Amino acid sequence: MLDVQRRLSAQILNCGENRIRFDPDSLEEIKEAITKADIRGLISKGVISKKRLLNTSRFWARKIKRQKSLGKRKGPGSRKGKSTARTNPKKAWINRIRLQRNYLKSLRNAKLIPPSAYHELYAKGKGGFFRSLRHLKLYVEEKGLAKK
Repeated sequence: MLDVQRRLSAQILNCGENRIRFDPDSLEEIKEAITKADIRGLISKGVISKKRLLNTSRFWARKIKRQKSLGKRKGPGSRKGKSTARTNPKKAWINRIRLQRNYLKSLRNAKLIPPSAYHELYAKGKGGFFRSLRHLKLYVEEKGLAKK
């Protein structure tokens, strides 16, 4: 019925025919428009317009990102990989070395190890020799550094 007008409008508005919108109240006026000049006039009046593109909305993506910045959506169901893969290696090191050093200080303050052994163990800890606090305790026990 209005195929020619739709095709001409699409050419002028530089979009597909499906994106052309005709004002339902002005259909008689649109029927009479048979040249590109007529169509341009109707476009300037607002009788013929272009529908907006229906692209994928970023609204939800932005909302989720906002929530994640607040620390949400990070529960066990959202995690992939081991906990060691998700933790910062430096943070892991800091936690490990603090435990070891605190343990060494408690041994030294309780006079269970001599200062020379303390320095040796401290240096080994700093060099990454001990995998964990348990490893440090095992080492101290095996070498017989601590007094009973």
